[in-house]
Amino acid sequence: MTEQTLDDNTHTISWVSYILHLVVAVSAIVPGAQMGPVLLVVALVLDLVKKGDASGWEATHFSYRIRTVLWAALLYLLTSPLWFLFVFPGWLAWVAISIWFLYRIVLGMVRLNGQRPVTNE
Repeated sequence: MTEQTLDDNTHTISWVSYILHLVVAVSAIVPGAQMGPVLLVVALVLDLVKKGDASGWEATHFSYRIRTVLWAALLYLLTSPLWFLFVFPGWLAWVAISIWFLYRIVLGMVRLNGQRPVTNE
């Protein structure tokens, strides 16, 4: 497999992963759209498996998506008790986390489209 083909493959995989993450992010904000968790796991596994195939600026996108998912999961976990104690603050926290997640995914997509790396912003 040539270097160009490998880059094309990882680039395509990055787009597929970002689209899956985008569906997850939008479904987290839209009430009743609960297809997110399954797609999130699929996208995360895809990123974990294919991360080693990426190099250069494309590798930053794999790490960025993995970090984003792990931070979102941690934040959801830490704020989940709010749902049991006070429903409204729990809802607000999860909406804020979901908007942050959506922002990170859109930012990554914009940078991928411009063939630029993503950083720890």
